[in-house]
Amino acid sequence: MNLNRRLIVGCALCAVPGLIATSVSAQPAPAATAGVKRKVISQLDGPTPGYVTIAVELEIEAGAVVARHTHPGIESTYFVSGGGELLVDGQPARPFKAGDAIQVPAGTVHSVKNGPVATKGIGTYIVEKGKPLASPA
Repeated sequence: MNLNRRLIVGCALCAVPGLIATSVSAQPAPAATAGVKRKVISQLDGPTPGYVTIAVELEIEAGAVVARHTHPGIESTYFVSGGGELLVDGQPARPFKAGDAIQVPAGTVHSVKNGPVATKGIGTYIVEKGKPLASPA
């Protein structure tokens, strides 16, 4: 993968339901979620004590919906291809497409509805160490 694409910060399409209940401090391979493929590409302690930064390469199949969930820290995703809608509780749906980046604040309930083609992105999470990366909402 192109190094520039790895350095791009983004909301991980909330493609994290498969990472629910996974310990951030000892990140095993993410569990499968129907319609979503993900691969942890880096994990680093910081930026401050008690936090970890995790980068994830993700792909969401055409028409897939990622279930409502939250994260114990900031989530960001840059979309390389495809598009869909970010659904944040209490807000209107926010469409996104290739070249867009989205961010979701810690603890915010959200989900994603993918569009008619597969979407690929790079997600970055800065979350509290030792907490599950995502929790169902």
